[in-house]
Amino acid sequence: MISKDAVDYYVVDVETANQERNSICQIGIAFFAGGKMVDGWESLVNPEGDFLEFNIGIHGIHPSMVANAPSWRDVSLKISSLLSGAAVASHTDFDRAALSGACARAGLPAVAYSKWIDTCWLSRCAWPNLTNHKLPTLASTFGITYKAHDALEDARVAGEILALALTERKVTIKELLASPGNYITAFPKLEPAR
Repeated sequence: MISKDAVDYYVVDVETANQERNSICQIGIAFFAGGKMVDGWESLVNPEGDFLEFNIGIHGIHPSMVANAPSWRDVSLKISSLLSGAAVASHTDFDRAALSGACARAGLPAVAYSKWIDTCWLSRCAWPNLTNHKLPTLASTFGITYKAHDALEDARVAGEILALALTERKVTIKELLASPGNYITAFPKLEPAR
């Protein structure tokens, strides 16, 4: 794996077994440096709970696929070692809430990231005139191919969108990270283009 010092930001995506955000059944983490994915890590996770057919229909992960997968408690140390003190991004707040919920459910401390970037919000700032800012729409708009609803693939695409949005807004990742606060609901220096 690449050195943590060489990574500008990490992008997280999760898939869940049911409507509960803490029911993570797959996690993917893409490592980005210089606007490019340089490494990644992914794992199926046994959510230790029920699967809904609706969720299975979205991501295609069945209970039998995670029966022998590690639990959240088993993967949490790896996740914390990757993300502790790091700049982390996801496409909407869903993934951040899922990580927090899974840690709380397992009786573990929350992941201690330094900043969280919402790539969906940033894409709204960069391209306000798009019909929507869903990951498949953005990928199609910018010619990025991927398999939707695979955690590592979604993380990769969200990271590429982040890099494109920063270029569009003429802001570096260091400038973005130097702004105060986390970026779940607002980018203080980055208002939507007029």
